[in-house]
Amino acid sequence: MKLVSYRPMDNDAMPWRAGLLVDQAVIDINWAMPDAPSTVLELLQSWAVWQPALQALSLDCHEYEPLSLEQVRLGSPLTRPNSFRDFYAFEAHVKTARARRGLDMVPEWYQFPVFYFSNASAFLGPEEPVVKPKATEWLDYELEVACVIGKGGIDIAVEDAEEHIAGFCILNDWSARDLQREEVKVGLGPAKGKDFATSMGPYLVTLDELEDVRTVSASGSRFNLPMIARVNGNEYSRGSLGDIHYTFAQLVAHASADCMLHPGDVLGSGTVGTGCILELGTERYDWLKPGDVVELEVERLGILRNTVIAK
Repeated sequence: MKLVSYRPMDNDAMPWRAGLLVDQAVIDINWAMPDAPSTVLELLQSWAVWQPALQALSLDCHEYEPLSLEQVRLGSPLTRPNSFRDFYAFEAHVKTARARRGLDMVPEWYQFPVFYFSNASAFLGPEEPVVKPKATEWLDYELEVACVIGKGGIDIAVEDAEEHIAGFCILNDWSARDLQREEVKVGLGPAKGKDFATSMGPYLVTLDELEDVRTVSASGSRFNLPMIARVNGNEYSRGSLGDIHYTFAQLVAHASADCMLHPGDVLGSGTVGTGCILELGTERYDWLKPGDVVELEVERLGILRNTVIAK
């Protein structure tokens, strides 16, 4: 299934509503099933109840009048997540980014998956403009995938963790690299270097859609999905979600240690190898500027496109 948050194209004042994307059209879930919640977050809060009903609706939806994609505006599938943790789970990215700063890998990176908290109220959807912070000259994209929690829990074991994942989305963890560089010198952060925008979408893809690209191991599943980033139509980045060092099951287990995870929490993978300008180098590509169109594509998960604008 593919879940979306949507509004009619001509009504930005309308609250975001939950929809099911079927054959490039949107079926309003609450209109099709009047007892169902009207938002994606509310569906996730009773995911065990609504997941089978939504699965049935996706297979037999012909009697419902769909909305074409030209009639709607898609938002982030979760327009305001409960919380947002972003991990650092791709070894290739970590090695290269650290090497560019003259740093070796730290042994602790191989001991546990590290993350930071970012701003859950700054989520943007596909096609929403990203305002370049006034204080930065080093604006960057980050090509990532996020998992969305559909079943809460604490101290979740790795072998049980995928039961808690509702699905995956493309994630762009926008970064003001010059601000981030100065913040981390103090021993905290990133903070304002990440605070301004995180894009997610265009839809939430449930795990059943990815069975044929899943490789299972004792540490959890990896998904062989090509990942590409383009700026103004030119390919900058290419990697694979299958190259992730720590699986999403391991990320869920670590995040839930001594801490309750809730439906609607979002966990980011961190940047795939080659997945940002910091890693690729400014000798190849300039930092982003107003007018640049950044397009992230992950097979099966769609295309997430945003344009940078000036404040």
